[in-house]
Amino acid sequence: MNRICVYCGSNPGSRPEYRQAARMLGHEMAARGLGLVYGGASIGVMGAVADAVLEKGGSAIGVIPHSLATKEVAHSKLDDLIVVESMHERKAKMAELSGGFIALPGGWGTIEEIFEMLTWAQLGFHEKPCGLLNVTSYYDHLFTFLEHAIDQRFVKEEYRPMIIMDEDPAALLDRFDGYRAPKVKKWIGPEET
Repeated sequence: MNRICVYCGSNPGSRPEYRQAARMLGHEMAARGLGLVYGGASIGVMGAVADAVLEKGGSAIGVIPHSLATKEVAHSKLDDLIVVESMHERKAKMAELSGGFIALPGGWGTIEEIFEMLTWAQLGFHEKPCGLLNVTSYYDHLFTFLEHAIDQRFVKEEYRPMIIMDEDPAALLDRFDGYRAPKVKKWIGPEET
């Protein structure tokens, strides 16, 4: 794993801890020689993680749709800014470039992106780690919902290890290092369709 995709908000959120955690994660990634792949903006939590990686001499690649390049204020100091035509192309390129996925605090787009990668893992399209950096308990309620989905048998118990959650960036990255994708049987076989 040489690059981590970080999903996060282009807004700063309501608490300074969100940007602080983004900076801590960026510094930790650079210290470990892990490059950043992210949405390409220079503002909000996105800008904080990119700036942190760059200021410690790390590598940062942004992927942004043409229509958002000015709206989200594309970062001008990245190692590479890849401008694509659509959100679908953006997500596919980010996944292709990355060896793992972390969601910092963010909104609907952040949640959608990390859940798409979890879904791809569940379907066996990749075996890369997916994690939530749970800054000031931001993801507690989401994690409670995920436990409920498992309890209600909409998500198999065996899939539980596919999502890693931690409050500390270094600890989360340590858990990524030891990650092994669970080998599980699909919900139904061809004979059941």
